[in-house]
Amino acid sequence: MQSQRATHLLLLRTAIAMLASWWIAPARAETPTQICARVGTDDTLRPIPTSLAPAINTLFHASMPAQMALDLTVFRCADGHVLVCTAGANLPCGKANASRTSAGAAKWCRDNPSSAFVPAVATGHDTIYEWRCRNGRPEIVHKTSIVDSRGFAATYWKPLRQSP
Repeated sequence: MQSQRATHLLLLRTAIAMLASWWIAPARAETPTQICARVGTDDTLRPIPTSLAPAINTLFHASMPAQMALDLTVFRCADGHVLVCTAGANLPCGKANASRTSAGAAKWCRDNPSSAFVPAVATGHDTIYEWRCRNGRPEIVHKTSIVDSRGFAATYWKPLRQSP
């Protein structure tokens, strides 16, 4: 009796598992286009899927191996559209630093009071200004980047016009 009951229980569990697998379709990963259509605007930086590597090379006029494109490129959503950025030594994809003060530049200028240029190692690569020192104090020379409405350096972000 015990054995028969165990067999019925096993058959019932198997039937439930089969029905569940039939009813619940396997989840498929959303494409960047689908994600952005769903979320609208979102500043989250997301990795690109492998399928976008060729499009990234075309968009940025590059010839990166697929893995390099995956390692360096992120996407975000703006008004339901996909924007992509490929990072580099001086190409930050995160939000830009639009502050008109810089602790790093201030320190650099204390140590180099007449420096005509404050390097990015002191200011950070995300600043949108070129800096110099005047009488030991940092001074903005000019703006080097335009910031978009979400606070990112607009120059580094490009719309992805295909829908992979």
